[in-house]
Amino acid sequence: MAKTKKTTTAINLRDPQYYFSRELSWLEFNHRVLHEAIDPRTPLLERLKFMAIFSSNLDEYFMVRVAGLKQQVEANVSRPTPDGRTPSEQLDLIGQRLRPLVTQQHQHFEQELRPQLAKRGVHILDYMDLNQEQRIYLQNYFEEQIFPVLTPLAVDPGHPFPYISNLSLNLAVVVQDPDTGEELFARVKVPKMLPRFLRLPEELRDSTDIWTGVPLEQVIAHNLASLFPGMNIQECHPFRITRHADLTVEEDEAEDLLLAIEQELRKRRLAGSVVRLEIQATTSDPVRQTLMQELSLNQNQVYEVEGLLGLGDLMAFMELPLPELKDPAWTPVVPPRVRRIVEPDGSHFQRDTEEGEDFFSVIRASDLLLHHPYHSFAATVQRFITQAAHDPNVLAIKMTLYRTSGDSPIVNALIAAAENGKQVAVLVELKARFDEENNIIWARKLEQAGVHVVYGLVGLKTHTKVVLVVRREDDRIRRYVHIGTGNYNPKTARIYTDLGLLSCREELGADLTDLFNYLTGYSRQRSYRKLMVAPVNLRDRMTSLILREAEHCQKGHSGRIVVKMNSLVDPKIIAALYEASRAGVQIDAIVRGVCCLRPGLPDVSENIRIISIVGRFLEHSRIYYFHNAGQEEVYIGSADWMTRNLDRRVEAIVAVEDANLAKDLQEILGIMLADNRKAWELQPDGSYIQRRPTDSASEQNAQAILMEMALSSGGTA
Repeated sequence: MAKTKKTTTAINLRDPQYYFSRELSWLEFNHRVLHEAIDPRTPLLERLKFMAIFSSNLDEYFMVRVAGLKQQVEANVSRPTPDGRTPSEQLDLIGQRLRPLVTQQHQHFEQELRPQLAKRGVHILDYMDLNQEQRIYLQNYFEEQIFPVLTPLAVDPGHPFPYISNLSLNLAVVVQDPDTGEELFARVKVPKMLPRFLRLPEELRDSTDIWTGVPLEQVIAHNLASLFPGMNIQECHPFRITRHADLTVEEDEAEDLLLAIEQELRKRRLAGSVVRLEIQATTSDPVRQTLMQELSLNQNQVYEVEGLLGLGDLMAFMELPLPELKDPAWTPVVPPRVRRIVEPDGSHFQRDTEEGEDFFSVIRASDLLLHHPYHSFAATVQRFITQAAHDPNVLAIKMTLYRTSGDSPIVNALIAAAENGKQVAVLVELKARFDEENNIIWARKLEQAGVHVVYGLVGLKTHTKVVLVVRREDDRIRRYVHIGTGNYNPKTARIYTDLGLLSCREELGADLTDLFNYLTGYSRQRSYRKLMVAPVNLRDRMTSLILREAEHCQKGHSGRIVVKMNSLVDPKIIAALYEASRAGVQIDAIVRGVCCLRPGLPDVSENIRIISIVGRFLEHSRIYYFHNAGQEEVYIGSADWMTRNLDRRVEAIVAVEDANLAKDLQEILGIMLADNRKAWELQPDGSYIQRRPTDSASEQNAQAILMEMALSSGGTA
């Protein structure tokens, strides 16, 4: 029996000293991403990939988080966050923490990755490294392919400083008029429709080389004479800007949410204050000052780098046919219970299935737990929806779409269902950040096919991942459900870890019916049989589950909580976890990204341990385990412990009641907690230390172990 921890000392668990900054915690997460790019144990092209992810992550961070803080400062908002810092203080700390990381990123790319790539036949050259023959080829290529799409824009009294689009790469050019001696400023935008890195033809590179080429902006820079004939080119410096790009939609005032968001998207493209300027360290002071003045920036918003700008474009090199420089290829397996009814690619039924055996019969036999990308999305979730679309006994399909792929077979199946006369209702979340335009396209396409499309609830994002299929069977109606942690996106299902539950339990079908009535109609559903739903009852239920463990400890029993999520931010949930820790509850949290909870503090969080796993797959699944004095409960769903998930989004969490499936989830948590290869332990000071296997322990890579388990389970690759 566990000893009860006495909590006689009164402590203010909302004290800012017990909370990490959300913004700085995110930077620590991106630092862990950068580590994958630096770690020599990571395959070379995968290191390049993580280098690109680090840059892309920063772009979004500036567009949303930094831009939001900047707005607050400009609006004189001084209200501190739970960690006690004002928006201005947050911005100062972001710059202090981020600049060394950016320097480290670029130095490592220039000094380590480029030379190592060259040794393996991948030469990312500078224009100055080219021989005469290669330069002549690129001059001709410039004249034929690049010059026609360039538009040099002068800056003078007759030509105001041009609008610079978000995340665009540009050249700041200074030319001199030979007749007057006057120096003039111009901007040339590097076109996005052309490859960022131009590959030289085979005859102009060594026969043993895999890829040889140069950055597009350098080709333009060395052929500027064609753009400014008769002028003397004095200087040329690349620069890149980031704008505020979060949408602000006045939903209460919008008569049509779709049209309102379309208008905001146009504003995003045409407006948005500049929040970051990236330049090379060699940029002359006059050019730097001109850019800062015209873009209304101060020195704190300027980031100097050594080498190439926009390293997110390095992702293109993952297409190179060099499997030995990448992680071993992974093909998701078909779960054994599904293998009999579908081919490995999920395309059609096998001929040896028994009569009447189909996906619905598999679900009727017992609940089915799916774990992507270890389990095939195409052969399971996609197949389930596709079969429902063509099954003559299916009467209705209802689902939520938060993000999906550009060539979504899910959307095509829903259109087919509508064309087959079924009632199809889809909630397309138009406010899914940076997928708004894509989702508008899907919404219109579905509406044209006769699907009932709902755009979401005013004031809330619909983030839940659920499908409801209503089917006539003999003389009764049966409802089949899928409740998951991930988006219905076949592409991300191959690189994100997510869980899904397929079931025909009557109570779940009834709950999803009520949930969809809430989403599509005027229902004010306040209670659910099995689901925890935000913003209805999820916060209260989660808090009560945490405090129930504390009560067990206070009664002399043991208390145990193990959770896995993307982010742990909500201060009320964190305070409840502190209370549980003080009561003696042992708490382990696997938090991939932002974590504002400060673990390991005496008499506050000494029973709480936090790890983060950053590996080849992006950890996206959410699992919640509560020991409950031996009556264990395990949940999965779409919500993190963030204020927005609990209060401002529609989310669904479901209990996994099948004992075998609950054990499977506990096993997944155990494997994650034992990871000593990709796991990082959060320290009381906010830093993370990566675990390393000791001499006596073998390497435990959780994702590699789960791949091996999927293959050995009898599934087919």
